[in-house]
Amino acid sequence: MISLLSKLFIKNRDAVGDPRVRQAYGTLCGLVGIALNVILFAGKYFVGTLSGSIAIVADSFNNLSDAGSSVVTLLGFHLAGRRPDPDHPYGHGRMEYISGLVVAAIIILMGVELAKSSFAKILNPSPVEAGWLPALILLVSIAVKVYMCLYNRAVGKKINSSAMVATATDSLSDSISTAVVLISMLISHLFHINVDGYAGMLVALFILYAGYSAAKDTLSPLLGQAPEADFVRDIEALVTAHSEVVGVHDLIVHDYGPGRQMITLHAEVDGSGDIFVLHDAIDNIERELMDKFNCHATIHMDPIETDNAVVNELRQKVAELAKSLDDAITVHDLRVVPGTTHTNVIFDAVVPFNFRLSDSEVAAELSRLLTETYPNHFAVITVDKAYC
Repeated sequence: MISLLSKLFIKNRDAVGDPRVRQAYGTLCGLVGIALNVILFAGKYFVGTLSGSIAIVADSFNNLSDAGSSVVTLLGFHLAGRRPDPDHPYGHGRMEYISGLVVAAIIILMGVELAKSSFAKILNPSPVEAGWLPALILLVSIAVKVYMCLYNRAVGKKINSSAMVATATDSLSDSISTAVVLISMLISHLFHINVDGYAGMLVALFILYAGYSAAKDTLSPLLGQAPEADFVRDIEALVTAHSEVVGVHDLIVHDYGPGRQMITLHAEVDGSGDIFVLHDAIDNIERELMDKFNCHATIHMDPIETDNAVVNELRQKVAELAKSLDDAITVHDLRVVPGTTHTNVIFDAVVPFNFRLSDSEVAAELSRLLTETYPNHFAVITVDKAYC
């Protein structure tokens, strides 16, 4: 259904890098989600009240909260699609993440309230009337929620939306919680054991976990999570494909919302090259990054010696020494300053976060290894962290 509706109502539906297309997908999926969840709420609430099942009523309010979540997500996509303004020059893309966080809060609040109601039903159980109509409604609900999971996940991956992927996860957990309610109803009917309150509690726990997962997925980009490894590799491959670039380091991706990313990096170039030719090449690379990834790029040129055999040998040896300490350590910006009594080897060492050694220990160990290899050489090391 979503595929058909997208063909009918979304122009250039395959141009998912266009913010307007992303917003159209978000609006379409949000409206479909609201309609389906309202229908499920009405059906479950009716049969839950009719049968006296707190678990079915709890599950119905879960669907109602999902409808409210879809409204918030819809509003988030609308606000995220607004153009940049003087107060927000980077756009409003993070509103999509904020809307996801609001959705998570709604889900968690609903889970707490349903847990309280279910606990009361455990303490004071009441008879549950099972029948073919409640069972049929629950089976239809499971099928609808699985379908919602599939289309939200597919569209979420297509347009790179963490909010929609979180909605897909929530729909999957909803189908599982509804299955629990159905099983509890069958147990009550077949074995005359009232587990309705316990099933309601399980549903509440599923809802709480879905809220936690949604909050985690939306908080990470707001706090500044590391970019995806494939994205980093694609950027490095594009930049180093140009013959003027010797190496890349200090790559940082600033995320201001889906489709609103800024890239900064350092590109090592031949220090003896023509500065105008090199600057033109860097400008071309920045434009290529914009065209391919729809992001603004700022590249700093780092001139290095490429025709000095002594420096090249030292650069290779220092890289090997760093790898001997740990494969995760990389070296860049190496310069050699010879003197009458000793030679300074100046470079940056990049180590991952939560490395087993402190920055000072890494610097001391690399200095020791260099001095053991070259007795009259001293290391001047700046220890950096990898942002990617």
